[in-house]
Amino acid sequence: MKALSMAFWLVLILGSGVIAQPDDRATEIIRRADELLRGKTQQGTYKMMVIRPEWQRTMRFKFWSEGTEKSFILILEPAKERGITFLKIKNEMWNYIPRINRIIKIPPSMMLQSWMGSDFTNDDLVKESNVVEDYRHQLLGEEVLEGEPAYKLELTPKAESAVVWGKIVEWIRKKDYVPLRAEYYNERGERIRIMLFKDIKRMGGRVIPTRMELLNEKKPGNRTVLVLENVVFDRPIPRSVFTMTFLKRARSLR
Repeated sequence: MKALSMAFWLVLILGSGVIAQPDDRATEIIRRADELLRGKTQQGTYKMMVIRPEWQRTMRFKFWSEGTEKSFILILEPAKERGITFLKIKNEMWNYIPRINRIIKIPPSMMLQSWMGSDFTNDDLVKESNVVEDYRHQLLGEEVLEGEPAYKLELTPKAESAVVWGKIVEWIRKKDYVPLRAEYYNERGERIRIMLFKDIKRMGGRVIPTRMELLNEKKPGNRTVLVLENVVFDRPIPRSVFTMTFLKRARSLR
């Protein structure tokens, strides 16, 4: 969304206790990549495939987001889950479940939990953390990734930031700041998952990845694929979207 922004989209040197010096160039690269995928606003539709060794399920959802502060998601398919909605405003998140006609507030302690049974977390789908503001950035060098020259960067959380990852290593294409790959590590330095950005093409007036594959390193064979079906950037979104009222009313949309 974000996706995904999705969405996308991360300096203590891990384990050493030494604080790395600020790297303005690295921060600018991360900022440009983040702005490319996020925009001032974005709205569109994703198809999500949750893939397991024994089974597979597909979902579709609409999304709206405004900067890093506001996000809204409406589940469209499958039919039994249609109308489930999620609202995030700043650091708060709510979920509406039509079956029980109830709005549930999701506490910060649940941001790392699976989102709708996928390998994505609540934090991923509503972009609770801000990769520009919440992390320190260091340019590790340059590498060629699948034939594309790319910046390799390390993102580690600032001391005051309430984020879920101990470190993120990201590869961003040099020519246009398109993300190509991201690796996520916990506080013990274990790689937990890998995000691959694929099918890069023009959509919504920008050249962006339209397919994101999230691989679960702890559970081989588990992965989630997000396919961006359509997106519009920088179009004003009505204030009514990011409200508790819209949590219930959004299910009438097609």
